[in-house]
Amino acid sequence: FLVGDTRRIIREAAEKSCFICCKMGATITCCKTGCDRTFHLPCAPDGQCVTQYFGAYRSFCWEHRPKQALRPRPSQDNTCSICLDTVEDSISYKTMGCPACQDARFHRHCIQRLALHAGIDFRCPRCLNQEPFMMEMLTMGIRLSKRPPSWQSDREAGPSDQRHGRCDATACLCPGGREHTEAHGPWQLRLCSSCAAEGIHQLCSSLGNSTCSWECSTC
Repeated sequence: FLVGDTRRIIREAAEKSCFICCKMGATITCCKTGCDRTFHLPCAPDGQCVTQYFGAYRSFCWEHRPKQALRPRPSQDNTCSICLDTVEDSISYKTMGCPACQDARFHRHCIQRLALHAGIDFRCPRCLNQEPFMMEMLTMGIRLSKRPPSWQSDREAGPSDQRHGRCDATACLCPGGREHTEAHGPWQLRLCSSCAAEGIHQLCSSLGNSTCSWECSTC
């Protein structure tokens, strides 16, 4: 952009209000022809808006965002394939699925976290498909990372580097917070036995007082 164009864009954005929070300065406009909804990028999740982080970087409001067209789920399992918590019965903004196996279901925030964690190794957590899974996630607004998987970097770093030190449970129960750990007891931090890149408090896991090893959802 030229300086004049940049100033014009800033001036126009300052005059537009976000349809989600109603404050001024909305710089994102829905790409659907005829739709004049504008919003702030940080407000997008609250308004169920989608921004595609590839190509033309198009953005869509809740009404015109792309939607998945998946067949009914073959199994009766109504849990997220990543965090194992309950998901909605039908596909929605918050509940997504794999176009390859048609069976994997996951929360949007879970698959987004996995995408950034897995990097170039991002794939369906159930059937391990990469294409067309990756393209579908990009279209649905999931932001990908071009770096190697975080667990691979941790292995290369070696045991002398800093140990993972926070609870990665979807709902951490520790009153001291995710960073609080103890040597023994319910707030002892258990690291993933495969990658050591994620951890969970003993009480936040499904292990109870068991001494069995714990493995993160990614592994």
